[in-house]
Amino acid sequence: MDTQTPVKIQLTTNVRIDDEIETYELTVFGTRYEKGNTIYLTYDEVQEEGTINTVVKILKDEAVILRNGLIKMRLAFSLSELKQGTHESTLGTIFLTTDTKILSHEEGKLSLAYDLSMQGTLAGYYEMDLEYKEDKL
Repeated sequence: MDTQTPVKIQLTTNVRIDDEIETYELTVFGTRYEKGNTIYLTYDEVQEEGTINTVVKILKDEAVILRNGLIKMRLAFSLSELKQGTHESTLGTIFLTTDTKILSHEEGKLSLAYDLSMQGTLAGYYEMDLEYKEDKL
């Protein structure tokens, strides 16, 4: 039986486009559960326009971020190969590619750094830290 643990998730993303760096921070509450060798983190991001349901799937040397709802997106990360992803909107589907530079996971923290390309054009360099800890009620 998979045990779901309530967690507090702190997500920090630094995006570098040319010489500009923007930082985004998000704190949300979600759940963590394991299935086999895979850890899943799920949370909802509520925005004025609607809700984004996010699932972060963490494997030994890969990670996948799936978003549904207001935004529909799939991003995959692997240190050994370029990974294809998609971002769907009312305007159509944009094809994404991640070139992962850092992928490390210790209990409670996933760190990613990657070059993101859209339709083959470099869109920016992203550094993402996702920290999660059990949320004791």
